[in-house]
Amino acid sequence: MKKKILVLTVIIITAFSGSAQKFAYVDTDYILTKVPEFVQAEEKINDFSTQWQQEIETVYAEVEQMYRDYQSEQILLTAEMKTKREEAIINKEKSVKSLQQKYFGPEGELYKKRQELIQPIQDRIFDAVQQLAANNKYSVIFDSSSELIMLYSNPNLDKSDKVLELMGY
Repeated sequence: MKKKILVLTVIIITAFSGSAQKFAYVDTDYILTKVPEFVQAEEKINDFSTQWQQEIETVYAEVEQMYRDYQSEQILLTAEMKTKREEAIINKEKSVKSLQQKYFGPEGELYKKRQELIQPIQDRIFDAVQQLAANNKYSVIFDSSSELIMLYSNPNLDKSDKVLELMGY
């Protein structure tokens, strides 16, 4: 009987000690705004985006001009000339859409630049969060800037500044 009580006591103690998990949260948006490399990377990405957008708008303006010229000269053109002009307009429009996909598509240049410039910074943040969790024996660290809904959060559990400190900022 004593053996059963001892086993039951050990099980209960183990269950209670296992449920005493430590939690914390970080705000990666806050951390990113404090990292100078991220701000510079965002500026570079915005510059690329603006440059590419202007290039696309210029080509769209050329397509518009081609279409207006076609409409104004349509009466004077033969059927064969009309077909050639229409094909030229359609081809130009396809090329600008292709250019738009090249720059802004899911696997486009903007995505690649973002991966190239921002991914290393995000990796450093992830490494610092892992180090924080290991050093302080946190079971779970939430990101308050993500889709996670936090109805209440104790400011004492916010470890964003500690992550910045581990990163050297």
